[in-house]
Amino acid sequence: VIDVGSAEVETPEQVAQTIEMASKYVPAEHIIAATNCGMAPMHRDVAEAKLVALGAGAALARGEK
Repeated sequence: VIDVGSAEVETPEQVAQTIEMASKYVPAEHIIAATNCGMAPMHRDVAEAKLVALGAGAALARGEK
């Protein structure tokens, strides 16, 4: 749910929306929120921000926040 081809940092709400979209087609227990590839070429601050958004968005999708 994180695009490593872009330096734009997703919001937690965007991450949650992508997870919720996927849940229309895949059972929730089969969904793993993750990046689509490695983040090694990115600036560290961008990669960290994307991972924070990933965690927060997954929590939103689970209804935790």
